[in-house]
Amino acid sequence: MHEHHLHSLLIHIMKYFDNIFVLWILLVTLDKCLTTEGLGVNWGTRASHPLPPDIVVKLLKENGFNKVKLFEADPGVLKALGRSGVQVMVGIPNDLLAPLSASVRNAEQWVQQNVSSFISKNGVDIRYVAVGNEPFLKDYKDTFLNTTYPALQNVQAALIKAGLGRQVKVTVPINADVYETDTGVPSGGNFRSDIHGLMMKIVKFLSDNGGPLTINIYPFLSLYADPHFPIDFAFFSGTSSPVVDGSISYTNVFEANYDTLVWALEKNGFGSLPIIVGEIGWPTDGDSNANIEYAKKFNQGLLDRISRGIGTPKRPTPPDIYLFGLVDEDTKSIQPGNFERHWGVFYYDGAIKYQLNLGNNQSLKAAKGVRYLARKWCVMAPNANVMDPNLPDSINYACSYADCTSLGYGSSCGGLDVKSNASYAFNMYYQTMNQQKGSCERFHNLSVITTIDPSPSSSNFGRTSSNCRFEIMIDVGRHETRVNPGTSSATKFKHFSLVLLVLVFMLHY
Repeated sequence: MHEHHLHSLLIHIMKYFDNIFVLWILLVTLDKCLTTEGLGVNWGTRASHPLPPDIVVKLLKENGFNKVKLFEADPGVLKALGRSGVQVMVGIPNDLLAPLSASVRNAEQWVQQNVSSFISKNGVDIRYVAVGNEPFLKDYKDTFLNTTYPALQNVQAALIKAGLGRQVKVTVPINADVYETDTGVPSGGNFRSDIHGLMMKIVKFLSDNGGPLTINIYPFLSLYADPHFPIDFAFFSGTSSPVVDGSISYTNVFEANYDTLVWALEKNGFGSLPIIVGEIGWPTDGDSNANIEYAKKFNQGLLDRISRGIGTPKRPTPPDIYLFGLVDEDTKSIQPGNFERHWGVFYYDGAIKYQLNLGNNQSLKAAKGVRYLARKWCVMAPNANVMDPNLPDSINYACSYADCTSLGYGSSCGGLDVKSNASYAFNMYYQTMNQQKGSCERFHNLSVITTIDPSPSSSNFGRTSSNCRFEIMIDVGRHETRVNPGTSSATKFKHFSLVLLVLVFMLHY
């Protein structure tokens, strides 16, 4: 497009709106459309005090996350995502695979209730349905081996019947343990022998229906499982001991892992199948290697790759990547480890754990409009005796109903003395119970309520340190209602959108 034509067009737009501010917004929006690919992130909701969905959607948008992966079709979450501009991958939990595999009718009902209705009534931009979540993990002992593929087929048939076969694609999120290499390098990659036939059926089905394969890759787990794992190989800053595979030198586990899958697909005739990285990230607590420093190093390295468009040696074009995860989840299962509740880039309340450069001179922004319970904590009474025989049972009771994973060895609160340890446990219980009357009195006269922040890292409630903090929970009953800033001048906004589309089209050509 010639410069003078563009200038003329802009003058007409200015005259139409008679408002230079509106033009400025248009140009800023256009710049973002042309220069920002956007980021994907997982939004988990296993929390005792979840952020209100409307606040989370604002958090997503303000931080440039334009793709979100959900683990289940939560109605409140999906409604909040309506007309937000955020693309959605909605998940089907593993416990629903059996009924969905049993009949197409069940799948049709699920699609109607959880996909079709939210697209048509709420304007949710659903792009994918993730059938199951790592269903072939060895830990599941073949529980979902016979239901995943039939469920995938039935959901696809249901999407086609609903007229969504082209708009919404099916996928299956798998763990990296579904493939392996017998040579120790990526080129030896192939699918696990015990599920090879099943994986071929799934991969062919996805290929035939235009769906991607979704893979979850966790370099942290490699380090967690093997204390001798070379730590620098887990990050993206290079290694002194690269994995050499022919002419390729792999300097990080992500590329090596991803290309092992690419080799497995190539060997079986599906070398061009699209791959999505459904989960990747680093936790910040619950283990000695799960800390703020490592999480920032890993996620910044990952974001830098995304912003620079770096793929892998086998696939130079980068895949869609969904960070894991958005916020901490204090009721997640800790069977894999205490770190499971601390994967969030943000704390449970949308506060920033550590700063990240998101590209285009953008940094993380905290959630807005969050309301908290009163500024008070439940702690061990000053006159209580640490040798009191009721103390161990009191701590165990508190931690059986609240999240005490930060107290573990190597964790952020792992170095507390006995009194502080008890205070942390008592407070987590007190906060989890919404500071209800009597909830700080359950510990055999060992506890008391205080209005002085007992956190070792700060004398004020806030996010001033990566060290141990005594939380105050979100007041889930007190939040601002959602405000739609575009409703006051709907007609002008429609014209504005039309002009913007015209401008984008003309610039593109």
